[in-house]
Amino acid sequence: MNHISPRRAARALVVTGAFLLCGTLSLGPTAAWAAAPPAAASAVEQTTWALRPAEGAEADGRVSLRHTIDPGAAVTDGLVLTNFGDRAASFALFASDGAIGDDGNFTVVSGDAAVDSGTWIELEVRGAKADESGRTVVEVPAASSRAVSVTVGAPENATPGDHPAGIVAEFVPGDDSSVQIASRVGVRAHVRVAGDIAPSLEPQAVSATYEPSWNPFAPGHVTIDYALANDGNIRLGANAEAALAGPAGLAGATTSTEVREILPGTSATASQRVSVWPTVFMWGSVAATPIAVGQDEVTEPLADSLTSFTVWTIPWSQLALIVLVVGAVVVIVRVRRGSRDRVQQRIDAAVAAATASAAAESPAAAESPGDGESPADDDAAVSGDPPATTERPAVSPTRR
Repeated sequence: MNHISPRRAARALVVTGAFLLCGTLSLGPTAAWAAAPPAAASAVEQTTWALRPAEGAEADGRVSLRHTIDPGAAVTDGLVLTNFGDRAASFALFASDGAIGDDGNFTVVSGDAAVDSGTWIELEVRGAKADESGRTVVEVPAASSRAVSVTVGAPENATPGDHPAGIVAEFVPGDDSSVQIASRVGVRAHVRVAGDIAPSLEPQAVSATYEPSWNPFAPGHVTIDYALANDGNIRLGANAEAALAGPAGLAGATTSTEVREILPGTSATASQRVSVWPTVFMWGSVAATPIAVGQDEVTEPLADSLTSFTVWTIPWSQLALIVLVVGAVVVIVRVRRGSRDRVQQRIDAAVAAATASAAAESPAAAESPGDGESPADDDAAVSGDPPATTERPAVSPTRR
């Protein structure tokens, strides 16, 4: 049986307590309303509400308000504000211009920043009052609804096309609450002013940068940044395709993306990354194909647009590999040539030494008389006497 000493047990309790304390601190509440009084936080948590298109006091299943109006004309519609909670709650209603957030979702600008269709909308609710910001504040009993009348009037000088807007219902905490978070729900208002419709979408501010791979046997990457500008007067989505290739179409690559919605007079930024083999210099283009959004009906032709760009794609890692290979070949050739020259020099030196040694060891050669000469001949030549001749008697032939 294992025995634990009291000192060791006390140390274990201290360590365990420290871990528990750290865990409690790190797991503390992080919501913005967590520091509020429990009653205020409970009111936010227990209040659920909705703002929906309606005819009369009942929601009719639409997801947005959609109207086409003439300049100077007005239309009316309705919303219903429902409090699903078990206690009464107050809500502030206001309309504002529509916008697309950084996440690509529809939102509205702050009420005091509205300059377009957000200022064309008037809201009326029975029993409501206006706050210091001009918003319509209404109290809705528990599990009850309030009908909201909506009037959209376009000014005489309204330009044809889409003028997006949104209508928002924001929870209003009680006066004794310190809740700082803003909780909102809203409904889109698709407002189109009648007239000439001109859909247009164009890629702009196209730039490309090359990122080489330091592995010479792997491709690099080109990042293409651009903006899709909606310079028409209706909202559009877009299919964008970026393509690039080297000389003679070498190392071609393409990539595509889809942008859900771009409002008139605004642009959406996009960035695409594609793998390419470097060819020193590449030519590319960004082609944008506009598409209708949601339930929008666009009878005018939607024309594609294209913007070109260029990018340097220097094959640094491949060039470094070539330099290393060529350098290695040059070094090997020079080493082998130097080794061969040294061997030949040693051979030549050995041959020269051997030749010199053989010449030093052999005796001097004596000169010998010429061929056909004798001492007697020499003496005769000296005395001037002609050489003696021996005549042989002639022999007569014998007749028989």
